[in-house]
Amino acid sequence: MAAPCRVLSIQSHVVRGYVGNKAAAFPLQVLGIEVDTVNSVQFSNHTGYTHWKGQVLNAEELQELYEGLKLNGVTKYDYVLTGYMRDSSFLARTVDIVQELKKQNPNLIYVCDPVLGDKWNGEGSMYVPEELLPVYKDLVVPVADIITPNQFEAELLTGQKIGTQQDVVRVMDMLHSLGPNTVVITSSELPASRGPDYLVTLGSQRRVGEDGQTHSLRICLEIPRVDAVFVGTGDLFAAMLLAWTHHHPSNFKLACEKTVSAMHHVLQRTINSARALAGPGVRPSYAQLELRMVQSKKDIENPELVVTSTLL
Repeated sequence: MAAPCRVLSIQSHVVRGYVGNKAAAFPLQVLGIEVDTVNSVQFSNHTGYTHWKGQVLNAEELQELYEGLKLNGVTKYDYVLTGYMRDSSFLARTVDIVQELKKQNPNLIYVCDPVLGDKWNGEGSMYVPEELLPVYKDLVVPVADIITPNQFEAELLTGQKIGTQQDVVRVMDMLHSLGPNTVVITSSELPASRGPDYLVTLGSQRRVGEDGQTHSLRICLEIPRVDAVFVGTGDLFAAMLLAWTHHHPSNFKLACEKTVSAMHHVLQRTINSARALAGPGVRPSYAQLELRMVQSKKDIENPELVVTSTLL
């Protein structure tokens, strides 16, 4: 019997809620993939809450955990998945580990969600220390195979603003030139063809064809907007994109459609539940808006395709 596909997931952990490893491990396991988790931070809850407590791991603590895995000979991974980190030395050591794992398995795929910040009401801001940005640009992105930035993060990584579809193509091509063959901008501010009630996701994949030439497939997906601020959606998105590109390695379009459709189902279930808990006319709290992951198991496992992509 073949060994199961296995992922090393290095990102945040919270006691309460679904962000980081808690948002990533469940969908990966539901979709038949084994997950080993390392926590970059350990917090009581995500930082959107009024109060939070916890610890930030450093590079030496990460290396100690990795050395323990090596001593037992259990470092054969098919994927590495990374997300939220707060310590630049931890992030740089993660790159060292990825490179070592790639030497052990040249087919290993590194999926990176470069968590840096986001935009609110048109204004972008970083919610990790600024010293992480050059580490991502110079060390992380060049060894990544798949990256899933939002628009603000893609702009930070390339130094280019996105205002048009042509800008998006240029930015995705710039990110390809740095290393990754698959780029998905998980959310953007571009106007959707279906109107302001839709959010635009964009993807690009480069492959070498049978003719020896490099070909790019660029797609656009439009997902219904939800009037709420969710936390953990980027972690869930990256995990499901990993899983669906694993299950459909030759069909990037379908992998993205399944990922975005599953996201839609999870968010709709979450907002409906949150509104019921909050009551009529009351805006749901962060606690009420925690992702309804377990309740969405069937949608994660076999999502009804409610979002289809168009070619850019």
